[in-house]
Amino acid sequence: MPDVLPTLVKAALPAVPGVNLLPGIRRTGGGLPDVSEVRHDVPVDASHVGRYADLCGFPRKDTLPLPYPHLLAFGLHLQIMTSGSFPFPAIGTVHVENSITQHRPIALTEQLQVTARPDHLRAHPKGQVFDMLTAVHSRGELVWEETSTFLRRGRGSQDAPGGSTFPEAPAHGITWQLPGDLGRRYAGVSGDHNPIHLSPLTAKALGFPRQIAHGMWSMARCVGALENRLPDAVTVAVAFKKPIVLPGTVAFGSRATEDGHAFSLSSPRDGSPHLAGAATRVG
Repeated sequence: MPDVLPTLVKAALPAVPGVNLLPGIRRTGGGLPDVSEVRHDVPVDASHVGRYADLCGFPRKDTLPLPYPHLLAFGLHLQIMTSGSFPFPAIGTVHVENSITQHRPIALTEQLQVTARPDHLRAHPKGQVFDMLTAVHSRGELVWEETSTFLRRGRGSQDAPGGSTFPEAPAHGITWQLPGDLGRRYAGVSGDHNPIHLSPLTAKALGFPRQIAHGMWSMARCVGALENRLPDAVTVAVAFKKPIVLPGTVAFGSRATEDGHAFSLSSPRDGSPHLAGAATRVG
């Protein structure tokens, strides 16, 4: 994994009063830059994949867990969002949806090319949203792609669409107990050290009652629970709803649909949704 901590520090600067007014730090809105970032000949570290699999509930295999390539692109996403041409600060931008298409399983022995670029800035009822597009190739073959959708809160448009909807998948008795250090553990594997995930102190500074789980961990944990029921070529899409406060308990739900599975995470206490998603066959 690349060292993303210097970029994370840069990402935090626009949130610091005074510093956020300096040239090159200030973000004033506007359109998305026409830019892409690429990593060539990216090797896969089998021991790192194993740590990720254990934390997210996947069996250890000779292929990558379906969401794992997101980690290979995370540093590229940060580079784009912390560049001087990017219109919004990275801290405070909310990951609201994610969609991953795996065209075939990726072997641990493959070397990959990872490309990321921003696209499709558009209105939202709560501000503006944009996509971060990621493509992973192996020897020229497109094997994996992702659309991460981010919300920048602000003046919205009530006529704009609010986001994706998914088939219902009510909880059916399965609950997961999530420890208070889950955010720090996932940060150690993923490189995503956003302070809202690390401790009560840093989370409260950004408006949360305590630290919250990473959205991509919650997606991965759901995919891990369904892993043995999913085809090799599959699209998994989710919407992140209410944050999961740590430590805490979540209820997992899933059901078969005509072309795959619907799944959910919710509060076992009152049923409020944390995540809704669906896995569908490709082709």
